[in-house]
Amino acid sequence: MSEAPTWKDQLGDRIPEDFGREIDIFETEIELRKQDKIDEVLFAETRLRRGVYGQRYDNGQRFDGRQTQQLDYPEQKTKGPNTAWHAPGMVRIKVPFGGLDTTQMETLADLAEEYSDEILHVTTRQDIQLHYVHIEDTIDLQRRLAAVGITTREACGNSVRNVTACPLAGVCNTETFDVTPYSRALSRFLLGHPDAQDFGRKVKIAFSGCRDEACGLVNMHDIGAIGLTRVIDGETKRGFEFYVGGGLGAVPHQAKLFDEFISEEELLPLSQAIGRVFARLGEKKNRARARLKFLIAKIGIEEFKRLVLEERASLPHDDRWTSYLEGLSDTDEEPLKPGQSLNGVELPAGFDDWYSTNVYQQRQPGHVVATVYLPLGDLTAQQMRDLAALSRKYLKDTIRMTVEQNIVLRWVSEADLPALYTDLTAIGLNGSAANTIVDVTSCPGTDTCKLGIASSRGLAGELRRRLGERFHSLDAAVQGMRIKVSGCFNSCGQHHVADIGFYGISRKINGVTVPHFQVILGGKWKGNAESFGLGMAAVPSKNIPLVVDRLTERYVCDRQGEESFQDFISRVGKREVKSMLEDLMQVPAYEEDPSFYRDWGDTREFTTDDLGKGECAGEVVPLAQFGLTAAEREVFEAQILLDEGDFRDAYATAFEAMVAAARALVRMEFLDVGDDADEVIAEFKTRFVDTELFLDPFAKDKFARYLFRMQDETLDNPTRDDAHRAIEECQLFIEGAFACYNRVSDAAEAQASATA
Repeated sequence: MSEAPTWKDQLGDRIPEDFGREIDIFETEIELRKQDKIDEVLFAETRLRRGVYGQRYDNGQRFDGRQTQQLDYPEQKTKGPNTAWHAPGMVRIKVPFGGLDTTQMETLADLAEEYSDEILHVTTRQDIQLHYVHIEDTIDLQRRLAAVGITTREACGNSVRNVTACPLAGVCNTETFDVTPYSRALSRFLLGHPDAQDFGRKVKIAFSGCRDEACGLVNMHDIGAIGLTRVIDGETKRGFEFYVGGGLGAVPHQAKLFDEFISEEELLPLSQAIGRVFARLGEKKNRARARLKFLIAKIGIEEFKRLVLEERASLPHDDRWTSYLEGLSDTDEEPLKPGQSLNGVELPAGFDDWYSTNVYQQRQPGHVVATVYLPLGDLTAQQMRDLAALSRKYLKDTIRMTVEQNIVLRWVSEADLPALYTDLTAIGLNGSAANTIVDVTSCPGTDTCKLGIASSRGLAGELRRRLGERFHSLDAAVQGMRIKVSGCFNSCGQHHVADIGFYGISRKINGVTVPHFQVILGGKWKGNAESFGLGMAAVPSKNIPLVVDRLTERYVCDRQGEESFQDFISRVGKREVKSMLEDLMQVPAYEEDPSFYRDWGDTREFTTDDLGKGECAGEVVPLAQFGLTAAEREVFEAQILLDEGDFRDAYATAFEAMVAAARALVRMEFLDVGDDADEVIAEFKTRFVDTELFLDPFAKDKFARYLFRMQDETLDNPTRDDAHRAIEECQLFIEGAFACYNRVSDAAEAQASATA
């Protein structure tokens, strides 16, 4: 009996040669790993560069009520050393500029059903993620994707990640020109490029067709390009306002202007030169300082520009730099039907609400963009398949995903909108309030991410439900705000650029760990992520919806004229804002309200068995917590100084707050430590860093390095960016101190219980 043909056999020459070779290599590496012939650390980077992530498993309830998949494998799959890689994980699928066609959508739906949990997740980088995929299935999955022109290569790892672009590119009313072909060209050029394989960390790139909107978010990227034109020798030339060194993560950096105008011919070679400089000079050992933003902060934008231009001048010529310009029209789109306005037909129930928030008038008369709202970025495999069918009915493969985790259908004839809405209703994708305060962005958080501290999806789901129920009663200025949630400080949910942002942290209250979120204010979504917010207060997760209510209600009551939320917060001042939230920062005793001691969407409660035990640590707890709280107060004072323009004192106060947090830890072991900063830091290093007590499995020692670096460097005239960065790093150091305190006190309680 002959064996069934493999996917490799079935797909044959439908797989591009370069994609196929890369998948064959990965298949061999998986086999070698199974035989323990590749080290796990090396294999981890190998699989990450193919878009294959490890995944968190806690056998708990996901916020949407679906049970997390139980791990139950045949015995032979768990034999031998280093078998952790057998557990299912997440596969990230790159979709340059978010563009999909219907065949790709159907393939993605099939893969989600056959290899995953039937859910497709749209990310904030216009990717697709599939969860609970077994690593041995990734080869067939990758081949089936390759056959429809999609790759997972370099979707993760120390590589150039998915190149994003405005989802309205080509139909936008305010763009200079369509950036789609440029984003596609750069994505293809850098994929697997030898000059993009030796980075210390990832590189993210974005394109925008205009400066003032949010779609491209250029200011928060390693490389960002805003399309513009310039008249040169009497001829209008296309080019880009070119930025480098932006990034969110734990410590966000605003991108720096590299050049006011680079020509379209220089886009690819200049990006290649940047890759070479970053690979050569970027940090490799300390991952916490390995992004491009840190290199530019270290040597300065002028020196970086000099090095890049010097590198550019020495690059061997590559025809691909300009050959793509002959095919700029290859990404041009055309409608399936001629554009016609709504013609007075009877409108289905709910249509008006949907039309007011989910429909964008294209610059091409009679055609519109319809946003398919995906709560938390999720849709089922069947919904994706149905959406592909609807796209064939109304469009010509003009579908894109957005950084706000939705899908947009472009070139819809306006006359077809009532019928489209009815069809979307039938498949459960007719949700309104897209791109409003209801449309909360969230990373996966504790649902599946190994780094998640608090349930970002759980909180986002609760906020979405509450805000959605009263959306029509909200002031129009509030309706247009953005809320973004991250499960940890790494800003995968982009909390730094939201009107109101949150990231997950924890606090120990009465001996029990309580989920909290840091409240971030001051970010600005528009203007390509024009400004980044700072942490204001640590609030228990249970009270976060009340934070949103209180801030938005105060904004509506007290704003002046057309004042934006950011301007309102700036005018009122951080002291007043924090006083508004003070009572919400308190946590009641477990007996009074146990709901504070579990996360949103999680039916499990934190254990209370150890309450009242560990008396020997009981005297230390109040002192340590008092010191850490004082450190939080000091970093808040640094924010006030920053707002007042006193950058020198803001920087110094941030450092003092870090020292205060270190002192609080040291006094757990050495009560008589003095106030001298050098003495405190020396004791902290000896007692907590050298002993690895401060080495959080999540953050390692990078937060401690923030303290040591600020001790060593002397900035006589710190800039706003320097002060802002110092405050961010200080807040993270304090979070690390809280985590360290929790671990030390837990260990003390456990020892006390064992000897009782």
